[in-house]
Amino acid sequence: MKTSRRKFIQSSAVLASMAGISTLQAQEKKITKPIVISTWNFGVSANAEAWKILSKSGRALDAVEAGVHVPEADPTINTVGYGGLPDRDGRVTLDACIMDEHANIGAVACLEYIVHPISVARKVMEKTPHVMLVGDGALQFALANGFKKENLLTKESEQAWKEWLKKAEYKPLVNIENHDTIGMIALDARQNLSGACTTSGMAYKMHGRVGDSPIIGAGLFVDNEIGAATSTGVGEEVIRICGSHLVVELMRQGNTPQQACELAVKRIVNNQPEKSKEMQVGFLALSKNGELGAYALQKGFTYSVYSNEVPNKIFESKSYY
Repeated sequence: MKTSRRKFIQSSAVLASMAGISTLQAQEKKITKPIVISTWNFGVSANAEAWKILSKSGRALDAVEAGVHVPEADPTINTVGYGGLPDRDGRVTLDACIMDEHANIGAVACLEYIVHPISVARKVMEKTPHVMLVGDGALQFALANGFKKENLLTKESEQAWKEWLKKAEYKPLVNIENHDTIGMIALDARQNLSGACTTSGMAYKMHGRVGDSPIIGAGLFVDNEIGAATSTGVGEEVIRICGSHLVVELMRQGNTPQQACELAVKRIVNNQPEKSKEMQVGFLALSKNGELGAYALQKGFTYSVYSNEVPNKIFESKSYY
């Protein structure tokens, strides 16, 4: 039987413990290329797929697309792609964006019926003069480009939604309902960066709600001269500070990836001192030279790293609270 969101998080914690989540901060160590990093425990399986490309001197862009395909197609993950928990109307809507080393970008938002929104986002980047398509327009574009229309609402997610409807209270739990995104960044053998970010968004959100994940500069930003960053958590607060762009710009100013992530989180705290105590936001960053950074508002944010020196391990981020 496929797990509920809460059971998935609990089982992930057990698996992570068995895998040996490290409290050693990998971001304090410079790692040689290639390298791929991603948010949360399920980044391990995504990293493994990305590594198949990176280890053969493949392009970072291809690696991140292939990597996030894994959670997008996994029905046991309630926060990304197929099996994602629906909005309050019972509709599964997906958001994604992708960015390469040349600052080419593509995104889709509020996309229904397509398992791999990240690949639709790449098509937007490569085949249109636009950077984002949304809703019905994004679906029409996907179908015109060979993507298949599928029902994304699994029985388990539908049952969870019906249970939620009994009270219809929107009170997301830290590291559970807020555990919503896989963001992935890769540095390939040619020392080029690319990133991808994909999600089904907040469970039981208002129909049409879009968070930070498909927004370049909020959920993801890549600057091939400096580094890249991605985010997870409450998207509204990440958008408020243009979070991933902020992290990269702080790196441009001379901060390490770790310092940049910490400064971005503190910006959120300064903006919303009381509200920040009840929500989760995490940032993950990678410099052009392979240095890592990760920081979150609350304890519990994990990320996965795969390189020649770090063979696909999970690490726990430091946090403000």
